[in-house]
Amino acid sequence: MKKGEKIPYSLGHFFIAINIESFIDIKTFKKITGNILRDLRNSKKAPGHNRNHTAGEKEYEAWKERKNKVVPLGKALRQQFIQMRDELKLNVKFEFE
Repeated sequence: MKKGEKIPYSLGHFFIAINIESFIDIKTFKKITGNILRDLRNSKKAPGHNRNHTAGEKEYEAWKERKNKVVPLGKALRQQFIQMRDELKLNVKFEFE
């Protein structure tokens, strides 16, 4: 929204699926990509950081951490849940209270 009017959001996606085995043996591919990822993770770290992450690692680590726990909610969202419960007069007790 801009000045009360809807405006297009400039966002695009591109997805492609490639059958790797059309080009290279899958075992060889996994070895090569594994080596590349290990090299990236072992390369020089940014100042103040002790680890280099590759695509999806942070999200995977968060998923592993949260899969059997509750999802963390920010203070504002917690307050909205409480307000909604109270307005609807629901008999609910949240774990974060």
